[in-house]
This record gives sequence, structure tokens and C-alpha cells, in this order.
Amino acid sequence: MSNQEKKLFIQTLGCQMNDTDSQHIIAELKEHKNYTTTDQMEDADLIIINTCSVREKPVQKLFSEIGQFNIKKKKDAKIGVCGCTASHLGQDIIKRAPYVDFVVGARNISKIKDVVDKKGSVEIDIDYDDSTYQFAQNSNSLYKTSVNISIGCDKECTYCIVPATRGDEISIPPEMIVEQVEKDVAKGAKEVTLLGQNVNSYGRRFSDGREKTNFTRLLQEVSKVEGLERIRFTSPHPLHMDDEFIEEFARNPKISKCIHMPLQSGSTKVLKAMKRGYTKEWFLNRAKKIRDLVPNVRITTDIIVAFPGESQEDFEDTIDVIKQVKFDQIFNFKYSPRPNTKALEFKDLEIEDEIGSARLTEVIELHKLHQSELMDSNVGKTVEVLFESLKPNGEIAGFTDNYCQVFVKGSDELLGKIVKVKITGASRTALKGEIVE
Repeated sequence: MSNQEKKLFIQTLGCQMNDTDSQHIIAELKEHKNYTTTDQMEDADLIIINTCSVREKPVQKLFSEIGQFNIKKKKDAKIGVCGCTASHLGQDIIKRAPYVDFVVGARNISKIKDVVDKKGSVEIDIDYDDSTYQFAQNSNSLYKTSVNISIGCDKECTYCIVPATRGDEISIPPEMIVEQVEKDVAKGAKEVTLLGQNVNSYGRRFSDGREKTNFTRLLQEVSKVEGLERIRFTSPHPLHMDDEFIEEFARNPKISKCIHMPLQSGSTKVLKAMKRGYTKEWFLNRAKKIRDLVPNVRITTDIIVAFPGESQEDFEDTIDVIKQVKFDQIFNFKYSPRPNTKALEFKDLEIEDEIGSARLTEVIELHKLHQSELMDSNVGKTVEVLFESLKPNGEIAGFTDNYCQVFVKGSDELLGKIVKVKITGASRTALKGEIVE
């Protein structure tokens, strides 16, 4: 069956890095093993679930999911488990679910073509270095693309499992990143998202021992790619938002004016317990500098409430930061313990579930008020929108430079184009508009 075309079904959970890893898996298996993708799991010869460990109860969900796959799959179809949960469970996955054919951790994606035909193979080395591996390319034309700029993470945030599943941080050589962006632009991409667990610590360590660089210089190099219209990146770390970086963000016309600033907590005491490395005052200072330099900026964030030891006063600090910054989008979470994290030692300080839920609700409701105000302020403005998807109701959707979703009446001839749109209406999550002739 090696030369016969086979079908791959892949389910991706979690972050944008997982999405990119899944694209690498698809490309590698297409080029080296003659697989094509299918949306119908029952038709697949190979089923892969690319897992995430960040959310609560990923282990239970994983075994429930692969159990369903095993029941519904066609005879002789293989099942593989990849990603972060694969990294920390490893061989235990096959022990608990013997019908799983192979396990590949988040740091070992480049090995997929080698393990896919090896029953019982487990590759989960978090020290494995594929930072200079040249992944196969997908041939489909995309208006947007994403490129990994580093693997792993050197931070030791006490709530986070990522360093235990993706290993120490290694930067991908800048020339490889630029070459990848050039290839994607040649295939039709107008926008690239640069991905890393902590993008603005880029350039501190390379596999080949080359001289250090920094993220600001990488942004400058990527922005030289002809035909590239927009650069986005996620996620930066507030600690490393120095003036050079913020000024480049503000003045470089190719950089999308939307920035993710993961706050996590507004309390300096809690931030210290989280090992975030910055204070409430530092975060507010950086946010103010960005707002002052970029009036149309959209700032998004992550917030964890009810971290062990969080007092009511600590929580009020978080509310204070939300009121001062007025985030355009907040990804809210109530703290949940993760395996292989330092915060497991804080069990005696855990917050009662009811208190945590009440705090989460308060954050959500406050954010809704800010979100409505911020979105309504767009009505009447003329913005530039990169259109990327056609909707069944005769509308076409795209995003502004500062990453606000916009819907207009239009056809597929607008796909991949940047067009001026006058905003005529707003909801909390999207804008409506009319094309400016």
C-alpha cells in the first residue's frame, strides 16, 4: 500500500502552534507517505489527534476521544496521538489504549514519517532539536500563513505545563524563517503570523551556536519580503517588551496593530508566585506606551483568576488593570492545576471553587462592557480589510490591520485582496461594513 494514496484524518486541539504542527504533519505525510487529507474520520486510513495539555482534564478527554475513534474507524485504520499530552503521557497512552499505534510528542513532529509505520513507536524526547529541519510544504494557496520562529520555552511560569512538553527554547535560524515566508507569499499569502511560546525572547539560543540576535531584528528582516502585506505574532511576553520592540511595533507599517499582552494577574504578589518576572506597574507602563504610540492598537490578553493564594485585594488589582487598559479581547480562565507544574505545591492555598467562579464572572461582565464600547467606536470609520473567507449568506469576511473581523456583502473575487470598507455596524465580536468604491 506504500505507493497507493491513503487518507489522513487529523483533529487539532489547542493553540496556533498546534495548528502549525498539524500542517507540518499533513505536509510530511503527503510528501513522504502519499497521504491526502479527509474530513471524514470513517474514511481515513490514519487518524491522528494532535493534543493540548493547557486546559483542564485533557487526559480524560483524550482517552474518550480516541476510544470513539477506535469504535468508528474502518478496519485496519491506524490511530496516532501527537502533541503536548502525548509528550507527558508517552508510553502510558499505549498501555491504557493498546489500539493506539504510535505516540509523537510536541518536540518530535519532524519524526512523523518515520514512526507512522512502526506499531508501538513512542517519540517524546523534549530535548530533541528539529529547529533546522526543513519540513515539507503544503501546496494549497493561502492568504494567511503561520511560521514557527522557535520551539520550546525557557520560562518557568508555575501554572504552565508547556516547558515540560515542548522543552527548552531554541530559535529557528532567521534565514529559514524568511525563506519560508517568501515561499508562502509566492503561493499567495498576504499575511504571516510568527509563532513561538515567547516570541520576543527570539534569538537567544540557536542550535549551531551562532551569534545572538533579537525579535526586533527578525521583524525587520521579515518585513523586507516583497508582497508581504501584514505581519502578526503570538505570543510576546510583557517582560521583554522593551522600548526598541515597542517602537518597531509602532512604526513598521507591515506589523499588524494588534498585540497580545498576556497579563495573567494584575497583582504583583500573584505575578511573583506565578514567576512571570514583571510587576503590575511594569505591565501598565508598557500598555500605556503602546497605546500612546499606536492610537488604533487593539490589545488582547490572558487572565487567570483564583490562582492559589489570590486574595480579594489581589483580584481587585486585576480588575484595576482591566479598567485602565480596557483590553479589546480577554481570554479568561479559572485556575486549574496542571501536571508537572510548580503550582501543584500550592495546593494548601487553592481558592474555593465558588469564589473562583464568581471572580471569573466579574471579569467577563466587565470585559463585555469595554468590548461593546471599543467595537462601537469603529462605526463610521473607513478601514482596510484583508478578505479571506466566503460565507453561505452572500457575505465575505476578513480582518482589519488591527485584527477586527469585518463582514460585508461580496463575492469570492475579493478573496486575498485588501479593500477599503466603511464600518456601518458593530457587535461585541465583529463589525459590519460596506465596500468603499
